[in-house]
Amino acid sequence: MSEIKVDPNQYIIKDEPYYEPVKDEVELYQSAYDVRMPMMIKGPTGCGKSRFVEYMAWKLGRPLISVACNEDMTASDLVGRFLLDKDGTKWQDGPLTTAARIGAICYLDEIVEARQDTTVVIHPLTDHRRELPLDKKGELVKAHPDFQLVISYNPGYQSLMKDLKQSTKQRFGGLDFDYPETDLEVAIVVKESGVDKVMAEKLVQIAHRARNLKGHGLDEGISTRLLVYAGQLIAKGVNPESACSMTMITPLTDDADMRDTLHAAVQTFFG
Repeated sequence: MSEIKVDPNQYIIKDEPYYEPVKDEVELYQSAYDVRMPMMIKGPTGCGKSRFVEYMAWKLGRPLISVACNEDMTASDLVGRFLLDKDGTKWQDGPLTTAARIGAICYLDEIVEARQDTTVVIHPLTDHRRELPLDKKGELVKAHPDFQLVISYNPGYQSLMKDLKQSTKQRFGGLDFDYPETDLEVAIVVKESGVDKVMAEKLVQIAHRARNLKGHGLDEGISTRLLVYAGQLIAKGVNPESACSMTMITPLTDDADMRDTLHAAVQTFFG
């Protein structure tokens, strides 16, 4: 039996990701990493949670291993499994085990999407033990001194069936994220999409109107990510109304009345 070896350098982020601090989240995260505190990042879809984690991994010079959690993910998907090939049996570490071994930041995105019997495997890594039992392999992995676990989720989609247990939540420090203030969001859209400030301001104003409808027909408001998508299309010469419809209305809702309301907001600025 052999193991599949991993090169830590493949997980290093070489180029600085664009990220604009909203408050003091960079300094707070830096302090949390200094003591290797597991971190929980909460906020709406598309507000910059994943980009923030990428930026901090780059700033700290640490490898980053990201996992998009889903309801079909098993503990083996995180921890690892035996594989068979022509040369015999090989053990392949999962992303969580790999991160623990090489001292990476392991980012579990939308952790509430994973089954609760899967998420419990992170518990031994998030307290004083900092270890990961590989029961199938009969090995106890002691986490590298630089290892850190980061999870994120959108509280707007919480339910009794999709929420973290208190026994999991209380193992983490937490940062609340939200959409940036107007001026900062405009600057982000300009930088990320290539449109001018006047166009970015219009897109942000449309987003503000849509966000006011959250809980009143919309499950979620227009995210900063969708504003960037719209701006990118407009910068390529797409008609602004068409770009907004494609990126800021169609993906958001199938309700005809709500679409009419959003189209009216777009036409206010581009009609």
